[in-house]
Amino acid sequence: MRRILAAAIGCTSIAAALVASAEPPAGAASCSGCHPASARVTSPVPRLAGLDQARIVKAMEDFRSGKRAATVMDRIAKGFSDDEIQAIAAWYASQR
Repeated sequence: MRRILAAAIGCTSIAAALVASAEPPAGAASCSGCHPASARVTSPVPRLAGLDQARIVKAMEDFRSGKRAATVMDRIAKGFSDDEIQAIAAWYASQR
């Protein structure tokens, strides 16, 4: 059991490292049109880089379902599958 847990943790660490170094997944590049890349930019739209993956996923799911009010994010979120949202959130979470 410990070996399985250690292997799972190892695989997760490797996957996180690959995500951090990988090119952005499809759809992620469009986010920078509104979300600032630099922490030095003041904007009412939050910076995504470094945010917790679960927080990004939750926000996207809430926008997609209409649970969270939006001007355009509700329409944008509807264009992504669950897997795409996970990939985008993982990539942004790995950025600093």
